[in-house]
Amino acid sequence: MQTRRLRVFGLVMILMLLLAACGGGDDTATSGDTEAAAAGTSEAAAPSGATVGVDAAGVQALKDKGTIIVGVKYDQPLFGVNTPSGVEGFDAEIAKLMVEGIFQDGDPDSHIEFQEAVSANREPFLQNGEVDMVIATYTMNEERDQVVDFAGPYYNTGQQLMVPEGNPSGIQSPEDLNTADMTTCSVEGSTSLQNFQELAPDADTITFDTYTKCAEAMNDGRVDATTTDGAILFGLVDEFGGFEVVGEEFSDEPYGIGIPDGATDVRLYLNERICQIQQNGEWDQAYADTVGVVSDTPEPPEIGPPLAYDQMFPEGSECPQASAAGGTSSEAGSEMTSEPAATTSEAAS
Repeated sequence: MQTRRLRVFGLVMILMLLLAACGGGDDTATSGDTEAAAAGTSEAAAPSGATVGVDAAGVQALKDKGTIIVGVKYDQPLFGVNTPSGVEGFDAEIAKLMVEGIFQDGDPDSHIEFQEAVSANREPFLQNGEVDMVIATYTMNEERDQVVDFAGPYYNTGQQLMVPEGNPSGIQSPEDLNTADMTTCSVEGSTSLQNFQELAPDADTITFDTYTKCAEAMNDGRVDATTTDGAILFGLVDEFGGFEVVGEEFSDEPYGIGIPDGATDVRLYLNERICQIQQNGEWDQAYADTVGVVSDTPEPPEIGPPLAYDQMFPEGSECPQASAAGGTSSEAGSEMTSEPAATTSEAAS
């Protein structure tokens, strides 16, 4: 009997030990699961300093490609010039800052492929999927917004005139060129030409595919003046010498980032990123290193005008402008609301 009791007692003790071991295993597993969940949450969180909106599906699709194709000018001094060491200029720097916000690895050059874009092919490039975005002294206007979308503007300028140094003909305005006796050059496919012809309908004009060729024609004495955005003209003066920019600006030219029509996620991210670089000083530095060699650094432009979309910034935007304007409406979309822009010409470069 004593032996049987001992055996029963032993079995009970073994069962209790087994149950304790199972319970301890459960506790350990629960603790491990909690730690794993915490680690997973940490990994999923946006990195410190990340741009709001960068995790949107449309932006992540660009990131998944590994390389973002950006259309830029190759002959636009101070904005986009193709050199042996790569494309240089303000537009190229803006492109790198936009891409760095997506990849956040400190090496935007490894994620950008620049492709030359001239005025006439910017919309077709976006429509045909040849580039992911266009940053090429690309003025935002309603006509273009019918076929592509825009983020920005990231820079404002205005149309002016460039003449030979010393201005021997005394040219100050488009009206001074409104005669067949003088020839004015601009670029085919640009609305700078359209705007000039509206102001000087009797002017003799000649067009090329790049503004560099206009400058060369001026050097040869084939043309008396060149017209486009003042910022571009100052770049030509810096590059070629022997010219000067004259007269007042006769249009408003807000430069935006062109993207495919309906790319809402990308547009919202780019607006937020532009605001971010305006706030952290990177915009100022990019300008100072490029256009700033011939002009003082201006105040960055307000994001949005002259175009108005249902939503300008992503949900949770950290941009002060979004808070002031209520620009994170949940009614996301890329439909543009027509808005009169009395101070913004239909002209663009």
